[in-house]
Amino acid sequence: MKELKCPKCGSVFTVDEADYASIVSQVKNAEFHDEVERRLREMQERQKTEEELAVSKVEKKYQDALSRKDLEISGLKSSVSESESKLRIAIMEEQRKAAETLQGKDKEIAELKASAEISRQKAVNYVNTQKEQYEAKLKMMQEQVDYYKDLKTKMSTKMIGETLEVHCSTQYNQMMRPLLPNAYFEKDNDASSGSKGDFIFRDYAPDGTEYVSIMFEMKNEADETATKHKNEDFFKKLDADRRTKGCEFAVLVSLLEPDNELYNSGIVDVSYRYDKMYVIRPQFFLPIISLLVQTSKKSLEYKQQLAIAKSQSIDVTNFENQLLDFRDKFGRNYRLASEKFQTAIDEIDKSISHLQKIKDALIGSENNLRLANDKAEALTIKKLTQNNPTMADLFEKARKSSQVIDETD
Repeated sequence: MKELKCPKCGSVFTVDEADYASIVSQVKNAEFHDEVERRLREMQERQKTEEELAVSKVEKKYQDALSRKDLEISGLKSSVSESESKLRIAIMEEQRKAAETLQGKDKEIAELKASAEISRQKAVNYVNTQKEQYEAKLKMMQEQVDYYKDLKTKMSTKMIGETLEVHCSTQYNQMMRPLLPNAYFEKDNDASSGSKGDFIFRDYAPDGTEYVSIMFEMKNEADETATKHKNEDFFKKLDADRRTKGCEFAVLVSLLEPDNELYNSGIVDVSYRYDKMYVIRPQFFLPIISLLVQTSKKSLEYKQQLAIAKSQSIDVTNFENQLLDFRDKFGRNYRLASEKFQTAIDEIDKSISHLQKIKDALIGSENNLRLANDKAEALTIKKLTQNNPTMADLFEKARKSSQVIDETD
């Protein structure tokens, strides 16, 4: 028999062995059940805490990663914005400089064109003035020729009555000498070379430069024998005398071949036979002097104009060289600017490529974070205890205890 004391009233009573064993069994079952319940609660609370902690850690890591990526993205956006701003400013500055350079060159070209146009206009005006003067003088010479043609018959009769040399000398002294105060017109008395002409004419510019010289030979049929001569019989001697005395022109004043219409028509140029040689009738003596004087003066003017033209040509050449040099330099500056612009475009493309890589990396990071979140949401006790035998054993015992209690109830 066993004695038992009631914990509430303090009464002592006895029980047999069977009853005692039954009571002890009931007490043990109740305590075991309480212990299992308590441990299950603790494990559940611990598991919940661990799960919450794991989720919190994952969320914190995810949030930290997102924060870092946001900061990185913000920094990259700021860098890109700053780079784009600097690039725009640099491009605008280059465009401004290029525009200023172009404006300066356009102004320079305009000034050069204006200067060239002024020079061209002056040259045109000068040529027109000279042309008008030349035409006026030519008209005057033609009038003199026409005048002397009208006097041909009258003068021919008179000339036969006097020597041709005296007639020409008289005509010159009366008509030409007052007009040509610096001129020389005298008989050629120098026979040192074995031959001489009849008259030599020379005239000089105000500075003393000789600009015209003529060797004259006078031939009258009355001065010769009965043998008839032709004008060309005297060409060779006249040319030799011209060269010996250093004259530029040679003129045969002739009354020979009176019926030859060629020589009766006016001033005949025979330079195809002998250089700078003419044949005239006496009435053209003064006109040919005037003509050769004016022509030689014009030649002197042309020489002066040629010197001026050469100088202007040099100026035009310098202008063309400057224009070509400007074109080459401008082309070089344009090429360099284009290369710099292309370089800037290439750098922009590189920046875009770099940003695309960063974007791809961020997208990859986001995918990884999404996968991590999916894994966190799929986290279970079974997966947590898969590689942890101790925890798996405790959970298994707790599960079986729970089943025993449920069956007892």
